[in-house]
Amino acid sequence: MLNPGYAATSHTSSYYAASANPAPERPPLQGDITTDILIVGAGYSGLSTGLHLVEKGYKVVIIEAAQVGWGASGRNGGQIVNGLNASLQTIRKRYGTDTANFVAGLVQEGGEIIRQRIKTYDIQCDLKEGNIFTAYTGAHMRELEARMKLWAGYGINNQQILDKEQLRMHVRSDVYVGGVIDHSGGHIHPLNLALGEAAAFEKLGGVIYEHTPAIQVDTKAAKPVVKTRDGSITCNTLVLCGNAYLGQVVPALTSRVMPVSTLVMATEPLGDELARDLMPTDVCVEDARYILDYYRMSADKRMLFGGGVVYGGTDPHDIKAKLLPNMRKVFPQLKSARIDFAWSGNFALSFSRVPQMGRLGNNTYFAHGYSGHGVTGSHTFGRILAEAINGDRSRFDVFEKVPWIPFPGGRLFRVPYSVAGSWWYSLRDKLGI
Repeated sequence: MLNPGYAATSHTSSYYAASANPAPERPPLQGDITTDILIVGAGYSGLSTGLHLVEKGYKVVIIEAAQVGWGASGRNGGQIVNGLNASLQTIRKRYGTDTANFVAGLVQEGGEIIRQRIKTYDIQCDLKEGNIFTAYTGAHMRELEARMKLWAGYGINNQQILDKEQLRMHVRSDVYVGGVIDHSGGHIHPLNLALGEAAAFEKLGGVIYEHTPAIQVDTKAAKPVVKTRDGSITCNTLVLCGNAYLGQVVPALTSRVMPVSTLVMATEPLGDELARDLMPTDVCVEDARYILDYYRMSADKRMLFGGGVVYGGTDPHDIKAKLLPNMRKVFPQLKSARIDFAWSGNFALSFSRVPQMGRLGNNTYFAHGYSGHGVTGSHTFGRILAEAINGDRSRFDVFEKVPWIPFPGGRLFRVPYSVAGSWWYSLRDKLGI
């Protein structure tokens, strides 16, 4: 979902947009209509919710201010990473054992949903298996080992410790001391996943209006009403899935999350030999630092390398200048590689790093704040939202009751506060503590 302050309605000039599967032109809404369920936002959260609901027989409409997958869902690193941003240990300390047990039971669900969607609807999105968390220091390695032990205590046993030499079987770089491989992780072409889910939604009777921003939202009416640029939609149930791009349209949600920009670039095609030499097993990687790098090989053998953050969601001035030193540090072999694409996109950060799910009034639901883990989290939350709308609120109620924590200093000071925090944790990474 794009808020009215944004003018762009075409996909950003990313590698994903340049290699996207064909998709139909979807016209904007014209006039006034009614529907069972209206979803605002055609990213993963909205598409996941909508697809689950049309599978159950509901009449569902999705409106999107730009195009399907225009935001984070079509710009991210494409990694299927299990878990939330906040660790299970943090969740247990903050919210109790029962909540931690509940979250542990669903941390792998998003990846399972993605694979099921790909198989059921024959979505061509370059699915590959395996992801690795790499350690620069002994302190990082101890953190990864503790995390693996903690997950094993919840019955999650898909991970394996890698020493320096074992890691080199997957990643030919000398900068790491070791890592952990999650065999249940993986990676995909994120925009093509979104386009495939949209096509499946429409095949089952769902309707998507693109270039249709939500201008005004009335959540207090018995039947919620959303006004758009050229029409309106009255619905029995409204679901808000705008995440980092909802803007000021729903003031009650604006202060709950902060947009944060992350950066990605794609090299020229490297060829089979060099690609295989750099990433022999074709897994995806993210490191264990607070401000991390993440990377993987595309289907056509480009290095897709991302990282960095810009708090507040502003577009960085020179993406290549920010990312190139990091990529060349990890892979000196790519010192001369041409960069064909560089782009950024916003994700929604919650202060607690725990996604938020809840209601405004009786008939308006929302989900947001995946804090950089939205590929899997959004698919899980879409299923939980659909369950609640269909009458099973058992899992929804758990998340709705988790208290959200406002950013210190409110909207005015959330950016400088977060910058100061990231500086501190980045310093700890550099000092190896």
